[in-house]
Amino acid sequence: MLSSKIIGNGIVRAIAMLVIIALILYFLYQIQSVLIYLLVSLILTLIGNPILDFLKKRLKFNHTLATVVTLLFFVLIIAGFIMLFIPLVLSQGENLSLLNTAKIEQNSIQLLRQIETFLENHHIDSGKMMKEANITSKINFDFIPNFLNAVLGTISSFGMGLGSVLFITFFFLKDKKLFVTGAKTLIPDTHEDKILSSLEKINHLLSRYFIGLLLQLFIVFILYVIVLLIFGIPNALVIAFLCAVLNIIPYIGPLIASVLAGGLTMLSNLGSDFQTEILPQTIYILIGFWIVQIIDNNLSQPIIFSKSVSSHPLEIFLIILIAGFLFGILGMIVAVPLLTILKVIGKEFFPENKIVALLTKDI
Repeated sequence: MLSSKIIGNGIVRAIAMLVIIALILYFLYQIQSVLIYLLVSLILTLIGNPILDFLKKRLKFNHTLATVVTLLFFVLIIAGFIMLFIPLVLSQGENLSLLNTAKIEQNSIQLLRQIETFLENHHIDSGKMMKEANITSKINFDFIPNFLNAVLGTISSFGMGLGSVLFITFFFLKDKKLFVTGAKTLIPDTHEDKILSSLEKINHLLSRYFIGLLLQLFIVFILYVIVLLIFGIPNALVIAFLCAVLNIIPYIGPLIASVLAGGLTMLSNLGSDFQTEILPQTIYILIGFWIVQIIDNNLSQPIIFSKSVSSHPLEIFLIILIAGFLFGILGMIVAVPLLTILKVIGKEFFPENKIVALLTKDI
């Protein structure tokens, strides 16, 4: 039988372990901003590695100069987006009166009344239902200014965050070999070759994945712009950009993007007749966005992602679906990179397993 002393020591060790874990989690929570900076820097590093290699191998730049030029490339892209979209976002905000809660409520009520009139003209008594439900009185429009205040607060800290991310990214790119050398000292000698080989393959595949993701978002952005310009929607670039960014969330993002585009289309045409102008234009925009999604889901996305991470399109679809059911939107976003990491590790450490061999045959 176990003595009371042994049991007491076990309980003390368990409590001490729980306290240590709690302190570590609390510490990570307190430095969450730093962790986000590190994550963003890592993604930029993965995207920048092919650019760095191109500058060194094709243009014969030395390592430091290639690193600086790669970083300047990122800075120019970010500056271009800021110069392009901030004036347009401000213009869109003025058009929609986003900073005026009363105006938002007035515009929304006006839109609801137009919809109610349209339905009554088609002998649908939804107007009575809407009045009984008293929808407008239940909607708290104050959340929009509060949301914008949060966005402005984020933008105010954007400068420090951007500087930190670029600084970290510079050293990730410049001292990549130094980090690898340091990692070697921490890796057990028996698994050093496999771990280093895994890290190299993961770096290569994830670099291709993030570049493929940017290419896919750019294609969707261009197609959205074309759709919006065809139907004369104001500030097409802003709406297309916001909707394209939402495509980072697989399957759900495009649905949200369609709803957003439809809502902005209606609000930007409040002075027009609902039946003859607002409704048809909104339907055309939604049809156009759905066509874009058909093109993206069946052509650009499967080709780009399957080529970039060497996985079958059906495999990618299933893993995103499973991750979505288990972990929600965040799971859907990280599903493909995590799948890639697990496949590389499986191929390096369990190459004889038949299932692993089947799933990793193209890596």
